Amino acid sequence: MEALEITVKSGLEGIVVAQTSLSEVDGRRGRLIYRGFLVEQLAGARCYEDVAHLFWEGSLPNSRESAALCEAIGKARVKAFEALPKVGNALSAPNGMDALRASLSHLRAQDDETETMINLVGATPVFAAAWWRMKNGKAPVAPDPSSSVAADYYRMCHGESADPRVIRALDAYLVTVMDHGMNASTFAARVVSSTGSDPVSSVVAGIGALKGPLHGGAPGPVLDMIDAVGEPEHAAAWVAGELAAGNRIMGMGHRVYRVRDPRAFVLEKQVEKLVESGLATKKLSLARAVEKAAEEALAKRYPTRPLRANVEFYTAVLLDAVGLDRQQFTPTFAVGRMAGWLAHTREQHVTGRLIRPDAVYIGPKPMGEVV
Repeated sequence: MEALEITVKSGLEGIVVAQTSLSEVDGRRGRLIYRGFLVEQLAGARCYEDVAHLFWEGSLPNSRESAALCEAIGKARVKAFEALPKVGNALSAPNGMDALRASLSHLRAQDDETETMINLVGATPVFAAAWWRMKNGKAPVAPDPSSSVAADYYRMCHGESADPRVIRALDAYLVTVMDHGMNASTFAARVVSSTGSDPVSSVVAGIGALKGPLHGGAPGPVLDMIDAVGEPEHAAAWVAGELAAGNRIMGMGHRVYRVRDPRAFVLEKQVEKLVESGLATKKLSLARAVEKAAEEALAKRYPTRPLRANVEFYTAVLLDAVGLDRQQFTPTFAVGRMAGWLAHTREQHVTGRLIRPDAVYIGPKPMGEVV
């Protein structure tokens, strides 16, 4: 009897595992759609809380609904801050993602799923900011429940408020990274949710996936790269040297997009606004020079592989511009992605089934077995 021919796709490319009404990643046209809206229509125009409402409820909120969600998330931040003494040594971890994973795992899922979701969205910026403060020998800053997620996260990190234009840029970033289809961390969260587990367990799995350098850990190295180039006129030679040495150019290329990542465009424009307002350094011109040099060099080296700037490239530039340290970049990504993870875990719980793929065994056969 002939063995069946089996095609193994170890990265699951092209394998459809779910139907979703949450987001569409169109890699060919370079579009990211959130429930019928292009991401560039929302980022900078609607706040994080409004877009979370869009994901969770299927529509943008009216003013009353927006105020109610902001108030609920604000109260959840206060509750999370009061719980800091109960998370043990979780926030003493050297790595921010380890701290988030450990601290969020202390939260208890409520019978009301929406309450649990709000608690998680409120706790994430509190724990991320508290970790950073404690890492630098400073006391955590209590949240302001009347503030927005973006404004309060900035204040809890820095100990002071920021220019509203800086907050708008940070808010736009949080919206831009809220969701991105069936990415690794979202898939991890959905797998856990498919077992019937609770939202806390699901998003903790997502955080574990996001920590990996192939998913959420690259913005810091992008900034290292830009700093290493130093001046725009050095970009081409620096990129050529890195490629000749066999090194990867950080922030270039994406698993899905065949064109420039639309999120890179959104974030670049936000940094441009800060520079024009005199609220950011001129690092943007250096970043653009590095992007241009990298795009041209990679096109010559890999003519059949479109390698353009991805979200991490301009994430590094924007988060640096709003005053966050590169060690905070991935935890801040988690602050933004939390609402999206929770939308997916709810969708999986309601419409999905247990995710249980197959594997092809390639190990030894039992002794004496006739093949």
